[in-house]
Amino acid sequence: MRLKGKTAIVTGGGSGFGAGIARAFAAEGARVMVADINVAAAEDVAKQIGGMAQLVDVADDASVGNMCETALAVFGRLDILVNNAGITHSPQPMEEVGEAEFDRVFAVNAKSVYLTARHLVGHMKGNGAGAILNVASTAGVSPRPRLNWYNASKGWMITATKAMAVELAPHGVRVNALNPVAGETPLLASFMGEDTPEMRAKFLATIPLGRFSTPQDMGNAAVFLCSDEASMITGVALEVDGGRCI
Repeated sequence: MRLKGKTAIVTGGGSGFGAGIARAFAAEGARVMVADINVAAAEDVAKQIGGMAQLVDVADDASVGNMCETALAVFGRLDILVNNAGITHSPQPMEEVGEAEFDRVFAVNAKSVYLTARHLVGHMKGNGAGAILNVASTAGVSPRPRLNWYNASKGWMITATKAMAVELAPHGVRVNALNPVAGETPLLASFMGEDTPEMRAKFLATIPLGRFSTPQDMGNAAVFLCSDEASMITGVALEVDGGRCI
C-alpha cells in the first residue's frame, strides 16, 4: 500500500499504459480519477478499480480546467498527476505530415503538460508536496524514422520534465518521466503502420529483452516514481524499454 491515502489523476487512463497505471495506483491504495476523451472506457476502468471517471480533452484548456476542479472538489487535494494521454501520426516522411496532424500531436503530447501545470502546479506548491509523472517515450531518446514529429513531441516532454523538476524542487514537488518502448496499446498499430506478424517481429528485433512494454510494466514503474520511496528522485526520464535505448 505504497500510495495509501494519496489521490491521483491519470489522463488517458481508459486504455493501454494509462489503464495499467490507474490499476497499479488503486492496488497500492490511491484514490484515482481515470480521465479520458473516451469516457466509456474511463468509466469501465474506474468501475474495476473503485475510482472515478472523468471526460477530458487534454488539448483543451476549459476541459482540463474542469477535470482539475472536479478532482479537487471530490478529493480535497491532489497528490499525483500522470500526464499519460498521447497520440501519434502515422509513419510517413516528415514533409508529408499535414499541418493539422502536426498540430494535434503537439496539442495532445505537449500542450497538455502545460495545461495541467497551469491548473494544478499552484495547488501542489501550496501543499508543499506533489508528484507529476509525464509519460514520454523511447522515441524522444532514440527516434525511429518516419515518426519525426511524434519523436520531437516526446523529446519536448523529456525536456519539459527536467525543466519542471528544477523549478518545482524548492516547493517539494517532484517531476519525472517514463520512457516506454512500443507496447500492447491502441497506438501500437499506428506506430508500426500496420499490425502484422512481420512488423511485430521487426519491432521486437530492436528490443534486447524481446518483448513489448506492458501496462503492468508501466504501472510498476509509475507507482515507484510517485511513491515516497522515490522521494530523492526528480527530473529523471526512466526507460522502461527492455534495453531498446542501449
